[in-house]
Amino acid sequence: MTNANARLRHGRSSLALSFFVQGVTFALLVTRIPAIQDRYGISDGLLPVFLAAVPILAGVGSVATEKLVARVRPGVVLRWSQPVVLLSLLAVGAGGDMWQLAVALGSFGLAVGALDASMNMLGVSLQRAYGRSIMLGFHATYSLGGITGASLAWAGAHWDLPLVVSYLPVVAVLLPLALMGSRWYVDGEGGAGAQEAAQEAAQGGRAVAFSVLLPLCLVMTFAYIGDSTVSNWSAKYLQDVLGSSEELATVPYNAYMVTTLLGRAVGDLGVRRFGAATVVRCGTVLAAGGFAVVALAPGAWAGLAGFTLLGLGLCVIVPQTFAAAGRLFPAASDVAVARLNVFNYVGFLIGSPLVGALGDAWSYRGAMLVPMVLVLVTLLYARSFVAESDRYGGVHERPRTVDVGRSGNEV
Repeated sequence: MTNANARLRHGRSSLALSFFVQGVTFALLVTRIPAIQDRYGISDGLLPVFLAAVPILAGVGSVATEKLVARVRPGVVLRWSQPVVLLSLLAVGAGGDMWQLAVALGSFGLAVGALDASMNMLGVSLQRAYGRSIMLGFHATYSLGGITGASLAWAGAHWDLPLVVSYLPVVAVLLPLALMGSRWYVDGEGGAGAQEAAQEAAQGGRAVAFSVLLPLCLVMTFAYIGDSTVSNWSAKYLQDVLGSSEELATVPYNAYMVTTLLGRAVGDLGVRRFGAATVVRCGTVLAAGGFAVVALAPGAWAGLAGFTLLGLGLCVIVPQTFAAAGRLFPAASDVAVARLNVFNYVGFLIGSPLVGALGDAWSYRGAMLVPMVLVLVTLLYARSFVAESDRYGGVHERPRTVDVGRSGNEV
């Protein structure tokens, strides 16, 4: 019993470290895009092609992971995809020719898809083993990593450091940490469970029915449309529409990331007390309210308040969507998570161009109402988050049973 508890704790800590590392890595890439563009001489017309290639390839990587985990455990996929992501980041900073950037970003995209899918597979199976909500905590460490990575990127830009000089120390520290932490990953269903699900699907059984998963796919897409709206348009909106200074225009995304971290840090407590569906409904209303404040803001400070509110609302939706997929398909959660993860990138691809096109053709204030409406659609699908087992803790506590690895010991 003690060994099982220790194993779960080590697995939880090591997975949290992987989420943190990925947050740092991704932030270091996306916040230094202007420097990458300058280094490789990428034109403004060609830049969107490079930016779109990463999420497209990530979707391919996520689909490939669904097939891969039928043969190997998700922990194995994560153990080797994370170093590839880190080394690809370093290659982006070290290259000099366009083809080198294309190879580096291609490797980054494919590995990120595998990494995101396998991380969330492990998170879902660990939450089931714990018997209470812990998924938001993993995503909180991702947000903390994002803040850390953005801060490191700011330092590199402030001191005008070459990309490779900015990236090399980070990779040198995080790569061995990630490899050491991977020794304690705790797999849930593993390859065998995914293989059984694949066989069931081949026989016409209901392994992962897309009609059942579709509401969660839509929720994931709309959540990432909202997230990409903040990351890509908050600075421009505050400066060009609300008339803020250039310095103040950099604040909304940082405020959004901080409130995302805070919301996720306490979100598991809310799920344990009130249930996932209630928490998702509240997050949806907060996020929609944030977009409404941004669209109607009379000035920069009101707009900043709206983007801050957005962080508190959107932060709970994505982790709980992954958790809901695991509950809907307990015998094939790895497959469900891999398929659901693809819609992360769909939302990312749609969000920024959608707001930009609407802003140019109509108005940027009006454009902010579109992600607001899309996020509100989550309320229609809130029933997908309802399950007796999502209300762990307090009066909703249920027996906690290990379903990780090959043992069935109680904890």
